[in-house]
Amino acid sequence: MAPLSILLVFRRPNPLFIHRISSKASSVYAGNQQERQINVVHGNFEKLPTDIKSYIIEKYELCQPEGLHICDGSEAENKKFLQEMHKDGEIKPLTKYDNCWYARTDPKDVARVESKTVIATETKSETIPTPKESIKGLLGQWMAPAALYKAMGERYPGCMKGRTMYVIPFSMGPVGGTISKNGIQLTDSRYVVVSMRVMTRITPTVFDLIGGGNYVKCLHSVGCPLPTKKQLVENWPCDPERVLVSHIPDKMEIMSYGSGYGGNSLLGKKCFALRIGSTIAKREGWLAEHMLILGITNPQGVKKYIAAAFPSACGKTNLAMMEPTLPGWKVECVGDDIAWMKFDSNGKLRAINPENGFFGVAPGTSMKTNPNALKACMSNTVFTNVAETSDGGVYWEGMDELPPPGVSITSWKNKPWTPDSKEPAAHPNSRFCAPASQCPTIDPDWERDDGVPISAIIFGGRRPQGVPLVYESFDWQHGVFIGAGMRSEATAAAEHKGKVIMHDPFAMRPFFGYNFGKYLDHWLSLNKPGRDMPRIFHVNWFRKGADGKFMWPGFGENSRVLEWIFKRTNGQEDIAKKSAVGFIPTKDSLNLDGLKENVDMKGLFDLPKDFWMDEVSSIRKYFDEQVNVDLPQKIADELDSLEQRVSDM
Repeated sequence: MAPLSILLVFRRPNPLFIHRISSKASSVYAGNQQERQINVVHGNFEKLPTDIKSYIIEKYELCQPEGLHICDGSEAENKKFLQEMHKDGEIKPLTKYDNCWYARTDPKDVARVESKTVIATETKSETIPTPKESIKGLLGQWMAPAALYKAMGERYPGCMKGRTMYVIPFSMGPVGGTISKNGIQLTDSRYVVVSMRVMTRITPTVFDLIGGGNYVKCLHSVGCPLPTKKQLVENWPCDPERVLVSHIPDKMEIMSYGSGYGGNSLLGKKCFALRIGSTIAKREGWLAEHMLILGITNPQGVKKYIAAAFPSACGKTNLAMMEPTLPGWKVECVGDDIAWMKFDSNGKLRAINPENGFFGVAPGTSMKTNPNALKACMSNTVFTNVAETSDGGVYWEGMDELPPPGVSITSWKNKPWTPDSKEPAAHPNSRFCAPASQCPTIDPDWERDDGVPISAIIFGGRRPQGVPLVYESFDWQHGVFIGAGMRSEATAAAEHKGKVIMHDPFAMRPFFGYNFGKYLDHWLSLNKPGRDMPRIFHVNWFRKGADGKFMWPGFGENSRVLEWIFKRTNGQEDIAKKSAVGFIPTKDSLNLDGLKENVDMKGLFDLPKDFWMDEVSSIRKYFDEQVNVDLPQKIADELDSLEQRVSDM
């Protein structure tokens, strides 16, 4: 299609003021006027909904790109972008695989940047609980709207000069589904477009589904107008010193500047699906959670669905794609990272995976830990910051074996690498971006419009000491408390260094879109008469013995724990006994038949009194300091009850 130029005449806007102009392409405003053209290089601008046109005009004038490309999500368009990026040296093909591509980033742009991720509301207490006096709040980053608009004014004007603005119409969840939501992302990055095509459903149909402005507006720029003022590192455009990822819940708007990578730029992911998504969910009475969804079928053919929350890089993808070691059991994947859950008219909690792909952490993924993830990413996948091999493949720490003799490895920093190198071959947060449909164990109902029925919710994390392999909450309220008190070793998915035990309630600490105290109230409020409430569990695959080694083999053997959970959701009461922390398996109720390793079951379920008194103390300190007056009384009561039970041990 030949480029189309649309002449627009409008006043030079104040970048701090969000303005609206007429949808007519020739609208004229009196006063100080300046002519600018929207150079449409692909798509039909005039056929877009009026609200969408106004939004695009507003941001086009602000960011001043060279042209406008309205994405259609087609294979031809995707192929065109990949070839252009290859020609420009932004990516390279991985010839060992089918339509797989490799990208290296600037080493300063490798992960989510929590410290520069903000939510703008009129009052700070809407975003984060009011912490105890002299304590820094850790449950989100708030920015006053005036401060945000000032920061926008310092970043966005002219940020896309010389680049194309891509308009991405996308659906989170099956297009037109009862739980799905729509978004429009504007970006100046082709890497983002091709990645969003994997992670969301890009289709012009979204334009037809949007009515009355009921969509999430997403603006993204790498912050590197052309011609560049500084030499790019690995040909990766970014402005790492001025990264700002902002959310405005009241306007259902996301604006991200300066980073081209991951959750900072693929705005359908954490920004939309969790931060803005959770605010929409609260308003509409459902849940947007950092959870995998899996289907599990027993040897008799009975199937149940489970949602599970783990912090990043704690085994969510491995669990979602597990190959059970128990004969006759089958696990199928609905999603590995995010769940949107809503009660239906019959009182059943139903869930969808709003994403369309996997943005998985590569290191640690192997044929032993997760063969299905490896199989899923052997075609149509974008790899970022892994190592590359001279035979056109990829490598990272945790793979089962090194490449064969004669095949060399180049690290994510574009340096020769050997096992003796002092730096890792792949960045700890290196990723594969692969279509979910390619997973060999994808659930046949993974795109069901109204979602799948949830029977159990699991919380978990990396806890090397004291926390048993599995336990069940006494009831819904106790289960909400368990989620609120979650703690885990930090991961490489953010700036934090590993091996530090951090509070990560609901595995949502970096992703709450509003005040965590109100979030707890929302969870508690869902338990209403007539609803079939899922049972809530906590698991810990990562407990270590005195020798420093993991006490539980994990991976496919985790199916033994899922079997116990499955039976509990069937109402089998004789397989559990009450403990201070919840219901734990009775002796011999966990199926260990065929387990090749000798496991210290007594040690796995040992509840050291001193450890748990310290745990109570840590949770209380966290609640007092971070949640303070916003902590629901019911959660405070649950903590008091836990302390009493532990003291009686």
